[in-house]
Amino acid sequence: MGEVITGWTSPDRAYALPVAVAVPLLVCGAVLLLRSRPAARNAASVTGGLLLVGVVASLWPVADEGTRFELWTWLPGLSLTFALEPLGLLFASVAAVLWPLTTVYASGFLRAAREPAHARFFAWFALTIASAMWIALSGNLITLLVGYEVMTLATWPLVAHHGGAAARRGARTYVLVLLATSIGLLLPAMVWTWVLAGSTDFRPGGLLAGTAGTGVLTLLFALYLFGVGKAALMPVHRWLPAAMVAPAPVSALLHAVAVVKAGVFTVLKVAVYVFGLDTLRDTGAAAPMSWVAAFTLLAAAVVAIRADNLKRRLAYSTVSQLAYIVLAATVATGVAVEGAALHLVTHAVAKITLFLCAGAIAVTTGRTRVSELDGLGHAMPWTFAAFLTASVSIIGLPPTGGTWSKWLMLLGTAEADQIMPLVVLLAGSLLAVAYLMPVAVRGFLRPPAAPLTHGEAAPVLTVPLVLTALGCVALFFGAQALIDPLAGTLEVP
Repeated sequence: MGEVITGWTSPDRAYALPVAVAVPLLVCGAVLLLRSRPAARNAASVTGGLLLVGVVASLWPVADEGTRFELWTWLPGLSLTFALEPLGLLFASVAAVLWPLTTVYASGFLRAAREPAHARFFAWFALTIASAMWIALSGNLITLLVGYEVMTLATWPLVAHHGGAAARRGARTYVLVLLATSIGLLLPAMVWTWVLAGSTDFRPGGLLAGTAGTGVLTLLFALYLFGVGKAALMPVHRWLPAAMVAPAPVSALLHAVAVVKAGVFTVLKVAVYVFGLDTLRDTGAAAPMSWVAAFTLLAAAVVAIRADNLKRRLAYSTVSQLAYIVLAATVATGVAVEGAALHLVTHAVAKITLFLCAGAIAVTTGRTRVSELDGLGHAMPWTFAAFLTASVSIIGLPPTGGTWSKWLMLLGTAEADQIMPLVVLLAGSLLAVAYLMPVAVRGFLRPPAAPLTHGEAAPVLTVPLVLTALGCVALFFGAQALIDPLAGTLEVP
């Protein structure tokens, strides 16, 4: 136990992998110890988040050097192992950077909304981040599955945090769907992979190259994509809108920081390191699932347009935008998957902004429906400006990061001569205009139905959402720095 497999890197670097998991675990313990001291508890959470950012940032210079840390081996080919590679580090960086910002926001939101059990909330929050680090740094399917299931169980109490019948019902749907898909579909897919390949270790070029025919690979790929319920493909998406009973910081955690990003990250890992892009492209094994992703993208967008409840609209927006990433994975070209990986980042920053804005509006004004937002942009200009900025990024327009992630996905599908995904991706952006822009239009351009009695949200709520909105713009100028490390990971045709 604790064996270090370093490749060309030093053991010190390898030990940073379990440290990245340990930091949020230590924060979880500190929060529980400081449960009766709110200021110290919140300081411990934010300090731990900043420390994690430093640990993750220290790994980028050696992201492609093959660093591994073996925790435990119980059978040949079956072990708990951490491994460092650019795609996983990208996901780890998203979770690490957004954690302290969400913590600051949550501390203000929970007080303003008079939510109970703050210490319990932040403890489960930290455990969720630990599971995100575990998933991001997993060196094989078995390790990833352990973190995946822990994340489901750690977020279950957060979804039910409000208490009451509605919260319990939403949390029950949440946990049952995610456990049923992972145990009933994802686990058998992993076992089948081990039988075919003799290993579960992630391998550049794919574990399954040359191991089976098109029919087997097609069925196995479908098992993986439906088994990763956190990716929210229809019809296994119902847990996501059901979880909207949770407080706004939990919605931000689900949609941006950890849960759904763990889902689409797993899809990308499976496509790149289990099947291999060449295998998916040459065998056509991903073709049936491309239609499922396309239907999910369009159908969820239509539901979002019709939803008046703001959080429900944003939830179905997430389902649609996740399908972008899955659809790009089924295209199976290096450029399309680069765009999908970048979209994991740009969507995370934009969607956390949207949910933080929705929470700030709800806790400040009590308004939760799009039809109730007329004129609020004049009373809450920072909040609605942030919402507009994040909406532009989700749509995929400059000067925001979503421009480049959507451009690369479109370019990848065009290079592959796949007309259906190309048309669907374009249609999805047009539909995003229809479900996001009315919020900003109502806020800024429509007169209020009654005199406004509320001003801007409290600074502890406003500052984090403004920073994440600025992050949407920063990604427009810094996207290339995120794409470059992926060049050696993906097979570019």
